[in-house]
Amino acid sequence: MNLDVIIPVYRPDEKLMRLLEGLRTQTRLPQKVLLINTDEALFQECMRSLGVSEEELSRGFPEFELLHIEQKEFDHGGTRRRAVRRTHSEIFVMMTQDAIPANDHLLENLVWPLQDDKSPYGRVAVSYARQLPGEDSGIFERFSRNFNYPDRSVTKTSRSLESLGVKTFFCSDVCAAYRRDAYERLGGFVRKTIFNEDMIFAAAAIKAGYSIRYEASAQVIHAHDYTNRQQLRRNFDLGVSQAQHPEVFAEVSSESEGKKLVAEATRHLLRERKIYLLPKFYLQCFSKYAGFWLGKRYASLPKKWVRKLTASPWYW
Repeated sequence: MNLDVIIPVYRPDEKLMRLLEGLRTQTRLPQKVLLINTDEALFQECMRSLGVSEEELSRGFPEFELLHIEQKEFDHGGTRRRAVRRTHSEIFVMMTQDAIPANDHLLENLVWPLQDDKSPYGRVAVSYARQLPGEDSGIFERFSRNFNYPDRSVTKTSRSLESLGVKTFFCSDVCAAYRRDAYERLGGFVRKTIFNEDMIFAAAAIKAGYSIRYEASAQVIHAHDYTNRQQLRRNFDLGVSQAQHPEVFAEVSSESEGKKLVAEATRHLLRERKIYLLPKFYLQCFSKYAGFWLGKRYASLPKKWVRKLTASPWYW
């Protein structure tokens, strides 16, 4: 099966260059790399500051395309949906511009579950990668990455709902591979969503009898040490997406997974004798939950509040 890689881009920096370099040395090379960029003028400015030309971006790939869109056109689901239509491979890989391949086997390890039609779990529609913290990641980010992306792979089906709850639908377009036939059969990414296009698709796949693979051997370096304000805004958008898609999220609770993370992180800090970090950690957790709680109730908030709370003002 051939494969293409799709990368939405906004305000690119050196991480995008490292990502493209990592793709050029993969043991399983992509046929095409598509960058779908928001704001052409800003892109050109960033490229000049990096001293990189479009020819240098495309070097080493059989096919390369750079598509520019305006910010008002961007949508987490619709933009990716548009990009998929410009590729034709049997497997396409969604990545973000700051997901750096941890080694040369990323794509090989990521796509093999999609090619195993004799799997006892049924056909895998999506396979997503493990996200590793960066060298400069703080203790909270490192714990969060290990909590959400452990070192053990798992294949999730509808039978996983009882034990995994909302994590059954968990998937991340930071680095995820999709079978095109399954994608087309299920109608593709939702056309408009502020967030969570990956989980919304994964839920549809699970309900249609497909399985979702978390492949721990496929690894990218991807982490953010957000401020409390950034956490609040990001989780506000997360809450909005869940409120707008009750067909996915009404039947499973996200709060229980959050409580589990808080409890395990608390035990971890106590074991490490870093009790002095607990107030900072709890403040971060409060920011996340406050954003999520408000986001789920966005329809009852004044519009000016929504615009201040969101991390995606263009969506509104």
